[in-house]
Amino acid sequence: MKNHVWERLLSIISGNNSTLETALIVDSPWIPGYCGINTIDYFARPDVWLAAHERIKADFPGIIFLPDYWVEYGMALEPSGFGCKVDFYPNTPPSIHQIIEDADDTDTIEKLAVPDPKRSGLMPIALRLQKHYSGLLAEKEEMIKIVSTRGPLTTASHLMGVTEFLMCIKLNPDAAHTLLKKTTELCKRWLNAQFDTVKTAEGMLLLDDVCGFLSDADYRDFAHPYLKDIFKYFSCKIKIMHNDSESDVIYPYLSDLGIDMYQPTYTRPVSEIRRKIDDRITILGTLPTMSLAEDRPEQIKKMTLDMINDYIVANNGSIKRLLVSTGGGAPMGAKKECIDAVVSAVELFNGEYDA
Repeated sequence: MKNHVWERLLSIISGNNSTLETALIVDSPWIPGYCGINTIDYFARPDVWLAAHERIKADFPGIIFLPDYWVEYGMALEPSGFGCKVDFYPNTPPSIHQIIEDADDTDTIEKLAVPDPKRSGLMPIALRLQKHYSGLLAEKEEMIKIVSTRGPLTTASHLMGVTEFLMCIKLNPDAAHTLLKKTTELCKRWLNAQFDTVKTAEGMLLLDDVCGFLSDADYRDFAHPYLKDIFKYFSCKIKIMHNDSESDVIYPYLSDLGIDMYQPTYTRPVSEIRRKIDDRITILGTLPTMSLAEDRPEQIKKMTLDMINDYIVANNGSIKRLLVSTGGGAPMGAKKECIDAVVSAVELFNGEYDA
């Protein structure tokens, strides 16, 4: 991310922007397919990875990519540290094999050791790649500004499966808390290791959809304390959370997390979301994610303008603290002409908007 793009992000979360910007969370489900490359090559070959990022930057100069220059292996990094087997494929992100048998497998939960990100699983490789890329990017006046982690509930669900994890919360709540304490500690260690490695990083992104699968009472008991622990542990300029589950259980608690930006679901009107969350939090969204792969550009352009106008109605006529995006990461199969339609709609709106 170039410095002027970072400054635009800071302006948006401060509510000082006078125009709208377009952003996308992009990673391995979309980038390799869009660039026509083998997904394993994307992970394993630095030249291929860097060329892919350079291509999307060249193809979409009007988009702020988040977190940008993301060294990731799908969902595999954090679970691999705990010992999960990972299978790689040429055309899709990797799959992860659980190591906790079921909700009653409390012995395995008790014995789990919190990984050291500098030694365990795929994380040391990712750290070395971050260091390597940081040097190459500096020559291009680019920087890794945001580091990321899968959240504690999402990580726990990969260790034992989503259904079994949710059952564990109900059947063995003490074991669920034990597991979440360990996954939370890993999230903190993993982010710390990245901040230590990437000296240009000044922001963090946490992705956790599973917290949206809980009731209000269960969210307050099994999610909020752990999410808050992670966000409050770090003092950085931008804190972003992604949770595109359909539930609104988390909305009343977002301000207590101390985040600056939130990516919610596209299945609820952005006006409803704006009214329900702290107006100091920037919304990243909320176009239908699969529209970028399935709809026509003219449909997407209209959806984008409708979404913006819906936001303005709920925000007293203001565009402040909206970053136009999809309600989720860029999907597999997202087309250039569809992404361009979003950018075109935002540019059209900016040309007509009178602040």
